[in-house]
Amino acid sequence: MIVINARFLTQELRGVQRFAEQTCLALKHIRNDVVFVAPHGIKMHESAKALDVQCVGSHSGHVWEQLDLPSYLRRQGNPLLVSLSSTAPLMVRNQIATHHDITYIRHPESYTWAFRTLYRVMTPILLSRIKALLTVSSFSKGEISEFYNFPENKIFVVPNAVSGAFQPGPPARGKKQEYLLAVSSPSAHKNFKRMIEAFLSLRHHDELQLHIVGAASEIFSDPSLQRLASSDSRIRFLGRLSDAELIAQYQGATAFIFPSLYEGFGIPPLEAQACGCPVLAANAASIPEVLQASALYFDPVDIEHMATAMERVLTDLPLRQSLRRRGLNNVSRFSWEDSAQRVSQRIDALIGKTKPLTVQQTVSENLSTEPTSSKS
Repeated sequence: MIVINARFLTQELRGVQRFAEQTCLALKHIRNDVVFVAPHGIKMHESAKALDVQCVGSHSGHVWEQLDLPSYLRRQGNPLLVSLSSTAPLMVRNQIATHHDITYIRHPESYTWAFRTLYRVMTPILLSRIKALLTVSSFSKGEISEFYNFPENKIFVVPNAVSGAFQPGPPARGKKQEYLLAVSSPSAHKNFKRMIEAFLSLRHHDELQLHIVGAASEIFSDPSLQRLASSDSRIRFLGRLSDAELIAQYQGATAFIFPSLYEGFGIPPLEAQACGCPVLAANAASIPEVLQASALYFDPVDIEHMATAMERVLTDLPLRQSLRRRGLNNVSRFSWEDSAQRVSQRIDALIGKTKPLTVQQTVSENLSTEPTSSKS
């Protein structure tokens, strides 16, 4: 039995929870020895049903993860635990954990003091105990290894992907509202303030709108964004949207803007590309690794450079068409099934399970070990 820490099912759906949810759903299809365990208070009901989740313990949140989950594991004989969100029980050694990035180190201004302190205290303890660590990009692998002095050979890259629901829409009919789109929580490192300033500097695009999807919380907040946006009615904060509403926004946008200063991976640009939307992106952190040559890049701290990229994509139809084609090709490099296979391979490596050799592999192995005759 392999136990999957499914506490993420009790949380709001953001990038970390999306990674855990989709990887688990794919993992359920390729393994019959996984058991998904969560606290009571499920929010993601459809996924919980699909995973046949067992709700155990009497606590919630971090207390459940640090007390109830280890207690459950002890009753089961301490099987291997896989934690796919950014937190995990600190005292469990027989564990594969996940750490997406160290944004809380590189951009502490995006988080509360309590949030930063929690991660700064918990992460070194966790890393000192686990058997392997998963992260979402080679960039994050290097960042985590360097900052925490954690061996790179114990870190394994499992990238994000996009579900099949994100697809190009039907051809637009008639004149439509032209808008640029950005999707994220507006925390400081997401760099939305500079993006809005770049948008406001554009000339001769009086009807153009800027749509911003995502809701701030107590952890992710930048009050200056609302004040800046209120200066122009063309800037629209749409809040949190359902997947269907989000897909419609991607499909209708003239281009998608990803101005982030720091990302461990960044799912929204891939979602945009899957919907046939051209992507403009910051040349920072993991973003070039994920998008490669499929995006139009800009310097995220140079407002004029960002505005120039916006102007180019708005006025250059062949460029938009090229970015659409390259974007769709780029998305095809990633899949949740492949990510789940990577997790499954790491599980097998740790429990000492090997897959049976195919007939071809068996023949090749026999040929390589067959003694050769010598002439006298």
